[in-house]
Amino acid sequence: MSTVQKIQVAIVGVGLVGSELISQLLAVTKPSPFQIVAVTSSKKTLFGASLGSDWKSSLDGSQTKADIPALTTHLEGLLPNGKVVVVDNTSSDDIAAFYPRWLAAGINVVTPNKKAFSGELSLYEKIVESSKASGARFLNESTVGAGLPIISTLKELVITGDEITKIEGVFSGTMSYIFNQYSNGSPEGPAFSSVVSEAREKGYTEPHPADDLNGFDVARKLTILSRTISPSSSITSFASVQTASLIPAALEGIPTGDEFIRRLPEFDAQFDATRKEAAAAKEVLRFVGVVEPSTGTVKAGLERYPTSHPFATSLGGSDNIIMFHTKRYGARPLIVQGAGAGAAVTAMGVLGDLFKLV
Repeated sequence: MSTVQKIQVAIVGVGLVGSELISQLLAVTKPSPFQIVAVTSSKKTLFGASLGSDWKSSLDGSQTKADIPALTTHLEGLLPNGKVVVVDNTSSDDIAAFYPRWLAAGINVVTPNKKAFSGELSLYEKIVESSKASGARFLNESTVGAGLPIISTLKELVITGDEITKIEGVFSGTMSYIFNQYSNGSPEGPAFSSVVSEAREKGYTEPHPADDLNGFDVARKLTILSRTISPSSSITSFASVQTASLIPAALEGIPTGDEFIRRLPEFDAQFDATRKEAAAAKEVLRFVGVVEPSTGTVKAGLERYPTSHPFATSLGGSDNIIMFHTKRYGARPLIVQGAGAGAAVTAMGVLGDLFKLV
């Protein structure tokens, strides 16, 4: 009787998402197709063929220092035993730089890390070339919308020959929360600074809110979508996306989040004027991203939508919502909506990608 070889999984990064992923992997119905063969934190690596629920204490007690080149050599040695996959749960540029080597060796890559797919075009091209040459796959569903089926939906539209005319959406859970609270069609409401401060207290923003308000996170996601539509996309990196930052010019470069929050009320009046103007036209404000392949437009910024639009009526909390306008979905766009952030749904998206390798 033949034994089906398990997919050998090496996990890099054991923060919120990484830890949740391990929990979800260990909960997969037996017999699981996966075997965790290595877990790496920023400081240590734990090798083992039967890691269990006590993996954290085992990792803490490991005498092996984190060493990605050494991990790579170890994983290359496992390839004769079947499929090997690295799951990169970090947001590290340094880890992303290893993707071409892993893929060239035949090691699959699954990741929520946006850096490799939204950074310099040269790295992305190496990733695509290495994958084609070896047949190893790179899967990155959770780089856009956490566990929402956005990347997979887009790939299916493209591979089946549909023509993407426009993608537009609220891609940032942080920006979604802020403007769902701030702009609901009424000319009056809470001050912009108080909404941002509340979002920060609830953990929706980065410690420094400017890291959300600059729009770079949305620009990275738009770059990923643009390259998914066409690997020869003209986007050289997320920095080339037309991005309208919400950071007041006078607050650019403020070193700490606390000081930024303290000074943001100085600019409430200008945000309030924008809200009043939108409300007078029966519109709401939303921070959206747009990709239009035919014109080469890739942009992120604050836009106005009618109060009857799905971006006004369907969003709640920190939800994401994405509209695919295509030749086939012309009269009514295809809409994907739901929680676009959080460790549980992000790890679910990663686990879903792992199952695509089974």
